[in-house]
Amino acid sequence: MPDAPILLFLHGVGDGDMEDGWRRVLSEALVKLGYSGLDGVEVVAPKYAHALKGADYEQGVPELTVKQPTREAARQNRRDFERRTSAIEFRLGRHDAGKALIAADTYIAAAVVTPPFKQAQNYLTKGEIRAQVLRRILDALPGSGEVVIVGHSLGSVIAADLVRRLPIDLKVVGMVTIGSPLAHGSFSTDDLRSSLVEPPTNLTWWVNFWNVPDLVAAHRGVSSVFPWMIDFRIDTGTYLLPAHAAVGYLANDAVAAAIGYALFGSLSTEVVKVETSLEAVLDPAEHMTLIALRYAHLMKGRLKGDQRDRFVGALRQVQATALDGLASRARDEKRGLPTSVTRLAFDLSDSASDLPEPLPSQHLEKDDAVSLMTLLAAENVVRPFEIELPRDKWHEAMEDLTAEMGLSSRYGADVFSAAKDARRVLTGGGLKVNWIKFGIMGAGAAAIVVATGGLALAAGAGLAGAAVVTSALATFGPGGMIGGLLTAGTLLTAGGGGIAFGLASAGTSAEALEAVVERRLASEILRQKQGLDPDPATWSVLTEVEREVRREHERLDEFSDEGSPAIKDLKRKIVAVERALAHLRALGLEPASQPGDH
Repeated sequence: MPDAPILLFLHGVGDGDMEDGWRRVLSEALVKLGYSGLDGVEVVAPKYAHALKGADYEQGVPELTVKQPTREAARQNRRDFERRTSAIEFRLGRHDAGKALIAADTYIAAAVVTPPFKQAQNYLTKGEIRAQVLRRILDALPGSGEVVIVGHSLGSVIAADLVRRLPIDLKVVGMVTIGSPLAHGSFSTDDLRSSLVEPPTNLTWWVNFWNVPDLVAAHRGVSSVFPWMIDFRIDTGTYLLPAHAAVGYLANDAVAAAIGYALFGSLSTEVVKVETSLEAVLDPAEHMTLIALRYAHLMKGRLKGDQRDRFVGALRQVQATALDGLASRARDEKRGLPTSVTRLAFDLSDSASDLPEPLPSQHLEKDDAVSLMTLLAAENVVRPFEIELPRDKWHEAMEDLTAEMGLSSRYGADVFSAAKDARRVLTGGGLKVNWIKFGIMGAGAAAIVVATGGLALAAGAGLAGAAVVTSALATFGPGGMIGGLLTAGTLLTAGGGGIAFGLASAGTSAEALEAVVERRLASEILRQKQGLDPDPATWSVLTEVEREVRREHERLDEFSDEGSPAIKDLKRKIVAVERALAHLRALGLEPASQPGDH
C-alpha cells in the first residue's frame, strides 16, 4: 500500500511498549470492523523512553514549520476544519467533553512528581529533553506524504506539540489521542496552548477519546483546552492502571473506527437498500423530506461566497442525517426505501464527495399543496442550523419549486404573499411588520406536544397519517428537519380540542400560538388567492382556541396580579386569535350559521 498514510504511534511514559503489543490489539480491532488490519501499513513507532530520562547533548526545540494563516485564511481554514470534524462526529457519535472529577486535578498534579511520571515531568519542564524527543520522532518521518498520528497519554501531549513542527509537505490526515492529560494545566508546554489557538492548516481532524474510569484523563476531554477539536467518551470496563492502558483504548470499536477511517477511508456507509421485487412507494414523511430537500437545493443554487459555503455545509449534514434516519425507520418497519430516496445517499465523511440533488418534485394538486407550501415558506429546512438568508431568494426558490411541481410559479409567489398578509394582520396592520421569527412554529410545536402529552398530535394526523407521524417522531423526535416539519405540519392541519388546549396552555408561549395561528391564517388566504374552497377546520380550530384561551384567562385573572407575565401572555394570545377571526370574516370566510348554532 505505497499510497496509504503512515501510522505514527506516540507512546506514553514507561518503556515505550518494546514488544509493540498495541499494534497487535489495534490490528485485530480493525479487522473486526471490516478493515484489512495493519499488515500493509507502514508503522512508525519511535521509542523515546531513554530520551525522556536525560539529554545526550543540548539542542533547541524544532522550529514551527506550519505557520498560522492570515485572518481571512484562518477563518476559511477553521470552517473547513469544522466541516470535516462534523463529518467525523456524524460517523462516531455525539461529542462528549465530560466534566472533571472532584479532586482529579489534585490527583494528577500529585502524580506528575512521582517516579512513574518523572519522564513526563522531564518533557514538560526541560527544554533539551523535549527537543531531543521531538527531533527523534521527526528523524523517523518522511519529508512528504500523509500521516495518521495516534498519541497515548504523554504521547498525546507530544502529538499536540509536534503537529505544527512537521515537514511542510507532510499532511496529518487524522490525529487520535487516547488517555490524554492535556486538559490539566500541568501537562502543557510553555507555548502549546497559545500555538494551537486555531487548528493547524496541516491537520485534517483531531479526535480525543477518554475512558470513564481513567484518572489520568480526569473524566473529561481535551476540548476544554482546544475547543475546535472533539472528544468522545468510552468505557473499557477496566479500572485503575488498566483503565489508562493504550491496549484498552485501542481495542475499543470507536477508537479503532476513527483510526481505520483515517488510514483506509470509509467503510460502506450507503443507505441500506432493502431488497424487494417492487419499487417501494414514498410514504408521506419521505415525500415531505424530498420536497424540503429539493427546496433547500433550489435555494443553494442562488447563493454565492460565504453564504453558499455555510449553507452547503449545513445542507450536507441535514441531508445525511435525514437519509440515515429514513433508512433506519425503513429497516425497523421491514420495508424498502424508494430509489428517489436512496439515490441521495453520500459519504458525509468525505468532504470532497458530491452532494446528490433530489429530482424535481412530483406533481401535487393545488389543494393538497396548501399546507405543505405554507409550512416550507415559514420553517427552517436546514434545521438545526440557523442561517439568515435574503427572503427574496427564498421566494424565488419557492416559485421554482411550485413551477416544477405543475402548480405554477404564481402559486409560489402567492405562498409568500399570503404569509406576509397573515403577519400584517397579527401585528395590527402597521407599516412596519414585526416578522414572527423564522422557524418559530417548529420550536413552538415541540412545546405544544410536550404541554399536551401528545394530545395535539392525537387531535389530527396533519400532513401525514397518524401512524406515519408516530413512527417518524419515534425515529426523529420533534426536532431536526424532518421531525420539526412533521410536528409543525400536524399542528397546522390538526383539528379538535387537543390543539386548542395545547395553544391555550401556560406551557405554550404567546409567540408559539401566534406562529400557529399565523400559518393557519396564511393557508386560508392562500386558498382564496388560488380560488380554492376554504378549509372549514380552520375556523373551527381558531374559535376553539379563542374559547380555551379566554377560559384560561378568566381562571387566572380572578386572583393573579393584573400585570403578571401569565396574564400578559394570555391577553396577547386573545388579541392574535381575535385578529385572525376578524380577518377571516372580512374575507367572507366565516362559515354560514346553521340552525341550532345559537
